[in-house]
Amino acid sequence: MNNGKKIYFASDFHLGVPTDKESREREMKIVRWMEMVKQDAEAIYFMGDIFDFWFEYKRVIPKGFIRLQGKIAELADSGIAIHFFIGNHDMWMFDYFEKEIGITMHRTHGLHELKGTRFFLGHGDGLGPGDNGYKFIKKVFANRFCQWCFARLHPNFGIWMADFWSRKSRAKNKEPETFLGEDKEWLIAYCNRKLENDHYKYFIFGHRHLPIEHDLGKDSKYINLGDWITHFTYGEFDGESLALKKFEA
Repeated sequence: MNNGKKIYFASDFHLGVPTDKESREREMKIVRWMEMVKQDAEAIYFMGDIFDFWFEYKRVIPKGFIRLQGKIAELADSGIAIHFFIGNHDMWMFDYFEKEIGITMHRTHGLHELKGTRFFLGHGDGLGPGDNGYKFIKKVFANRFCQWCFARLHPNFGIWMADFWSRKSRAKNKEPETFLGEDKEWLIAYCNRKLENDHYKYFIFGHRHLPIEHDLGKDSKYINLGDWITHFTYGEFDGESLALKKFEA
């Protein structure tokens, strides 16, 4: 059903890096984008790695990013559905945003029917062939006992340590800045494998940090949303088609 409203997708803000000044400028740009899309938004999907690091202690959250949180709360209170997918940098988001702001959290990838169209949505980390080392580490990070152990650390030390390793890991494992071709893009390989058993009109991921629109055939398309460090790109779905756009080009 097309009611004139649109659904928006954005990913990989990585707020908190590389410096406080640059992060604040990027946060203000994101807030300006949200102010623009609120005019016709039915829903906004944040597709992971909104923060370069995030861990919710029982009574403490990382300081900062208050302008983004305030804008999300404003839009949610106005009736716009806000969805968060956890990424590999902010997988330790628990229930703070759900309880305080009223958004919907998604911890796994999968099917979402939006305006009568089948979408496969997820952050994109750990999907496709290879990268077995990260897939093992992800299981460790997602383990409840490991999370409980980390929560025993004082926030001043725990957040500092995790932020340090998050920055180091992101710098070391930087994604290639050019399209590698269908046979080497691991998320495309994952999409093609999923299409063997079912059909999705759009596969939407982040994580790759490169805006990509790739026709998979069979009336299906892979969209990577890029990032808001270099590209400032987002997806816009009007009920008929999905476009990848650039903000303040």
